[in-house]
Amino acid sequence: MAAHKQSSFLLLSLLIISLCKSSQAAGIAIYWGQNSNEGSLAETCATGNYQYVNIAFLSTFGNGQTAVLNLAGHCNPSANTCTRLSSEIKACQGRGIKVLLSIGGGAGSYSLSSADDAKQVANYLWNTYLGGKSNSRPLGDAVLDGIDFDIELGSTQHYDELARSLNGFSQQKKVYLAAAPQCPSPDAHLDAAIKTGLFDYVWVQFYNNPGCQYSGNANNLLNSWKTWTAIQAKQVFLGLPAATAAAPSGGFIPADVLKSQVLPSIKTSPKYGGVMVWNKNFDNGYSASIKSAV
Repeated sequence: MAAHKQSSFLLLSLLIISLCKSSQAAGIAIYWGQNSNEGSLAETCATGNYQYVNIAFLSTFGNGQTAVLNLAGHCNPSANTCTRLSSEIKACQGRGIKVLLSIGGGAGSYSLSSADDAKQVANYLWNTYLGGKSNSRPLGDAVLDGIDFDIELGSTQHYDELARSLNGFSQQKKVYLAAAPQCPSPDAHLDAAIKTGLFDYVWVQFYNNPGCQYSGNANNLLNSWKTWTAIQAKQVFLGLPAATAAAPSGGFIPADVLKSQVLPSIKTSPKYGGVMVWNKNFDNGYSASIKSAV
């Protein structure tokens, strides 16, 4: 009888552990929105490859500027043609995929001039794309799951205040926060924001950064990864290009190399959340070939 009880307890313990692991299963994040040839948002989500989609980019904001959503050739916000994405966003969310708006990017005009400016931008994001209300909602009535900070240009100031202000809205509806720093640590633009400890996902760009990306061997990448997993964030992701053409300055890791030489090592971190892929236009089979190993 004692042995039976012990085995039952062991089975129950294993079940609880497996449930905990499955509830925090690793996944793939993708950036979508920067090339009209990459397929629709609905098609992207229907592949079954992704658990997170960053709609990119809100490329102009802050410092008194009128915010601009730039989704390349997909639609034109000024002509109100992006509202059709509302049903696609909801379809993605219906599949359990978190859909975030990525602000910033490698080209654009954005900065935060003060703490008050950061609060104003947070209010704008909440009312225009998240759980608030506005007469102007470029993506229609769909409520996005959060905001991704892909800050690569301009001032480095006040993004910590933006994160705190956005997090404040989580009392009404959870606002997921993501960040996409470069792999040299600390990141020049996002260090203060990440140090708030408010970010759910930090997908580090291990590409276009020769000092810490894969370049024939994974040594520099793995050393940098250890540094990043010490940050205050719930989950850290390995950010990679989907093809060599996606990262002119390097960092592409062939799928077989990623699965054999990189993932087994980085997955040992309790903060490992998965892989971020840049971007859907270049992802012609890469995510599909790695997802079983992520």
